[in-house]
Amino acid sequence: MSLEDLIDNCKKGNRSAQEELYRKYSRILFGICLKYSRNKTEAEDNLHDSFMTIFSKIGQFKHKGSFEGWMKRITVNTVLQKYRKEEFLNVVTDAIEDQTDVEVNDKDIDLNTLLGYIQELPNKYRLTFNLYVMDGYTHKEISELLGTSAGTSKSNLARARLILKEKIEKESIHIA
Repeated sequence: MSLEDLIDNCKKGNRSAQEELYRKYSRILFGICLKYSRNKTEAEDNLHDSFMTIFSKIGQFKHKGSFEGWMKRITVNTVLQKYRKEEFLNVVTDAIEDQTDVEVNDKDIDLNTLLGYIQELPNKYRLTFNLYVMDGYTHKEISELLGTSAGTSKSNLARARLILKEKIEKESIHIA
């Protein structure tokens, strides 16, 4: 079945088409959920909520642009909306914008370890870090998505980088 047929069948509420769509894209969308979540269980919940939103809004997709991109945007927005509702995104008042470029040189770190460190970040830092570094959003876009200011986004990114740098340095000392 073509992607267009699959989408059209999902629009009609066809359960087997929904199941096929889930099987086809769940790994990709789970990766996004995992990136923005604190742990695997939370990522699974976010994936479920994302697919519920995708299936309820699939009638709005007009076959213009990338369907996968459309689903990814819904997934990110679903996760961010959850955090906004839970009020995890308190505004940070002290700005450290000039310190946004924190580099860790000559450090080899396992990708899973780094992902674990990112997941351990406080929500406001983890979300800002992922949106900026991993997904390429601007601070203006992040501030709109998270309901904060661009300065807060810059500050949260700098703090996230500092925390990650400290964790990576402790890891390299532990290994040595």
